[in-house]
Amino acid sequence: LLTRFLSQVGHEPLPPTVGRNVLGRKVLYLPGFFTYARHIVEVDGKRGLFRGLTPRLISSTLSTITRGSVKKAFPLEDMEHVSNRDDVKTSLRKVVRETSHEMMMQCVSRVVSHPLHVISTRCMVQFVGREVKYSGVFSAIGRIFKEEGILGFFVGLVPHILGDVIFLWCCNLLAHFINTYAVDDNFSQASVIRSYTKFVMGIAVSMLTYPFLLVGDLMAVNNCGLRAGLPPYAPAFPSWIHCWRYLSAQGQLFRGSSLLFRRAPVPAASFPID
Repeated sequence: LLTRFLSQVGHEPLPPTVGRNVLGRKVLYLPGFFTYARHIVEVDGKRGLFRGLTPRLISSTLSTITRGSVKKAFPLEDMEHVSNRDDVKTSLRKVVRETSHEMMMQCVSRVVSHPLHVISTRCMVQFVGREVKYSGVFSAIGRIFKEEGILGFFVGLVPHILGDVIFLWCCNLLAHFINTYAVDDNFSQASVIRSYTKFVMGIAVSMLTYPFLLVGDLMAVNNCGLRAGLPPYAPAFPSWIHCWRYLSAQGQLFRGSSLLFRRAPVPAASFPID
């Protein structure tokens, strides 16, 4: 968790190494997950790997409880799963209905749990500047409220919600159309394929919506008084759109998405080939 987040904010304390890609060409690779984790242990000890864990667990718990509460308060009556016996219009209507209900639960749970997510990210990013500004959940709540007001608990919320909504609709609709038009009912393993379609689509779509997660996390720590969120380490973004444009211009919209084979963001000509 910590290693990925530090990669997202661009903190690379270890030098890259020269390796080869699948074509045999020499490229620079940043340290992978295990090397990075070992560095954190050397600096902070094993406890350092668990920075921000408490607020993150509370955030996940709040999200789960909220989803359950919303589902009970606004039940989707007579919800039926899509089957191959439905005609196209009926099955699509069910998918839209179920996705809309799922989107409502996800958005509400995201809003409720986001303040703890902000605290978690700030606890983790203190590793960069060795700060102790956010040392506990309750003290962090008081500090954010005092310095930034209520809105301080919801920085980075919009890109997170947009990512969630795009993920849900793309994943569910793509899985529906693939199961409807691409999977032949006469095929003996059709039911098995259909059961895995949504899972596979989820992996593919999560890669496309990753930039929303990255921008949301960066905005949570941007200009918050910590070194990693201030110039010259990082620009102070007026909004998440400015953050998106900056990362896009730098070719860094997928920074931190990989934990093992991480290419260094430098041109190949900047290091010796031989």
